[in-house]
Amino acid sequence: MDGEAGGAPEVHRSPAPRDSHFYAVDPYEPEDRLQPFPEEHTRPGRHVPAEMTSEPAGAAPGEAQGDLEGEVEELEDAYALGGGGEWGAALAGGSARRAEVPEPRLHLPAAGAQWDRRPGAEAEDAGWGAASRALREAYRYAHGRASEEYECYVIPEEADEDEAALGFCVTCRAPVRASEVPGAHGEHEVAPLSQALESAKDEIHKNMFKLEKQIIEMENFANHLEEVFITVEENFGRQEQNFESHYNEILETLAQKYEEKIHALGEKKKAKLEALYEQLVSCGENLDTCKELMETIEEMCHEEKVDFIKDAVAMADRLGKFLNTETDVEISAQPDFEDQTLDFSDVEQLMGSINTIPAPSAPVINPQAPNSATGSSVRVCWSLYSDDTVESYVLSYWPVQDSSPGKDQAEFTMTVKETYCSVRNLVPNTQYEFWVTAQNRAGRSPASERAVYMTAPSPPIIKSKEIRSCEEAALICWESGNLNPVDSYTVELTQAETPEASGVTESVVGIPTCEALVQLQPRQRYTIYVRALSVGGPSARSDPVTVYTTGSYFHLNQHTCHAGLTISEDGFTVVRSEKKTPATELLPSNTRFTRCVAVMGNLIPIRGRHYWEVEVDQRSDYTVGVAFEDVPKQEDLGANCLSWCMRHRFASSRHEYEFLHNKTTPDIRITVSPRKIGILLDYENAKLSFFNVDISQHLYTFSCRLHQFVHPCFSLEKPGCLKIHNGISVPKHATFY
Repeated sequence: MDGEAGGAPEVHRSPAPRDSHFYAVDPYEPEDRLQPFPEEHTRPGRHVPAEMTSEPAGAAPGEAQGDLEGEVEELEDAYALGGGGEWGAALAGGSARRAEVPEPRLHLPAAGAQWDRRPGAEAEDAGWGAASRALREAYRYAHGRASEEYECYVIPEEADEDEAALGFCVTCRAPVRASEVPGAHGEHEVAPLSQALESAKDEIHKNMFKLEKQIIEMENFANHLEEVFITVEENFGRQEQNFESHYNEILETLAQKYEEKIHALGEKKKAKLEALYEQLVSCGENLDTCKELMETIEEMCHEEKVDFIKDAVAMADRLGKFLNTETDVEISAQPDFEDQTLDFSDVEQLMGSINTIPAPSAPVINPQAPNSATGSSVRVCWSLYSDDTVESYVLSYWPVQDSSPGKDQAEFTMTVKETYCSVRNLVPNTQYEFWVTAQNRAGRSPASERAVYMTAPSPPIIKSKEIRSCEEAALICWESGNLNPVDSYTVELTQAETPEASGVTESVVGIPTCEALVQLQPRQRYTIYVRALSVGGPSARSDPVTVYTTGSYFHLNQHTCHAGLTISEDGFTVVRSEKKTPATELLPSNTRFTRCVAVMGNLIPIRGRHYWEVEVDQRSDYTVGVAFEDVPKQEDLGANCLSWCMRHRFASSRHEYEFLHNKTTPDIRITVSPRKIGILLDYENAKLSFFNVDISQHLYTFSCRLHQFVHPCFSLEKPGCLKIHNGISVPKHATFY
């Protein structure tokens, strides 16, 4: 051994399953170098050549024993084996009993891992020694098989028993082990862990569905609040703009009046000052004239008499003329300020007009949005011009009638604040005509254009007694439940039998009529609903019905029943009483049997295998089989090429059986009279087989050319009853025919 770094290959460890044992082998060891245990240690009857033994030729027994122990120790170091002393001693001792050899705890490399084959590894292989080869041969001896590709032995993993031993305590809501159940959880309800896991998944799925529904409702409510918020914001925005416009107008008017008044005052001031100035100038001139006259008179008084008289005459004329002139001694302009009365009537009118807004324009009503209606309500929306201020809206409507609305037409009104309204208490699947007006303090707007809205339809009504099914499909029939026609129908089905499919709903959409053929999975239980769709949206779900696909399921057709037969309420028992049928009820008909006292069953139109059973009275005369829908109703079953049947007659304690088609029957004798007859209709192989259910006996098989779908037929020639059992899986004894 050159050392640990270059001697031992790299071993990858991985968790091993319980009770699994792994052994160290060299996948690159040549086949001719694999040496088994010495011959004396092999199992009896196995011959080992001498050249393949672990002891070299000529070696003493003690030396071989020492070399073997040393190589075992090296093997322990290389593979980190525990308890190597006992293991090496067992190998050295050559014990042939597997019970005495301890099992090494070594994990092989994981799948895909590579062994270390560095330079020199081939030389190191010689260091594994006889113990390694003996160990590999021991495993081959124990298991007897090897991998052809890697020469390493693969031990299959066993299933983990821990998970299988776990359960779930429903009372404590915690996982428990099987050993704990009789103790602390003895009186508790304990379920398998897988079942508890599926129940938890189902509960989580239901809670998620409820959360999604709640999220949708909250989103719708948030949308409503957003619409209200936008409407309030728009209204107050328009009101603010209106106030600002009016106040600006008032300020402009006041500024204009101020300028006008200031200008008027300036003009009056100027006129008054000019008048006073002119009066002052006139007074000054008069004073100057008086002074001049006084001086002239004084000078005249000092003159001589002759000159005085001459000048006095002239002065007297001048003085008289001046004195005769009137002098205005009253002030033409008073100095006091005159009280100016300001007229603010126009300003008051403007102030009053702030709250006086124009009447709004006619709103614009929106067309109906998808899925905006239920069977009894509809959501109506409209819009308004941005410049209008609205205090409320008045929504009016009436139902649309085929004839034009007259004076007696009932009109309904609602007053709302928002631009939408949910109108309730309406008739399902009915058209209504809506129009809306807006109003404020100034008045009401003109009416909008009229829009027609439609409520959602009423839920359909499933005809449970007309449902037909088989292992592969079901034919669902229903009534519309609405006076007015609808656009289409949707069938929703939930597979309730499989836990992982619980709550998952499949839908078949766009169905134009009141029936649908739905493809299903065999041997399952389905819950089925139907919705109606119109312009107003989908209706609510119908009442559910349950459909089983364990076998063919059908009801008897009352429209084909002979007047002498009575069908029970459950639709599966046919009775013929002793009472005679009046001749008036036996008129020829294309749908009802008249001569043959028979009735048909409505079998689902699917080409596959259909099986049902008929419980009969061994002493009654009956006929059971199949026939085309257009089989002559005035002929017996089996008397034409359109029907295949088994006929029984009882007379004088003797049973007679015939298998009739087109009035012919094979020569067949039945020793054990059946009390329950099984009928297998196989479209794929074009066969119709009859069986005695009680003893699983095949009675007869028709080879039929079924170019159309056929229906089960049942006939009673004498008073008695037949009970039909359907929805039954095909029994094993019937699958061979």
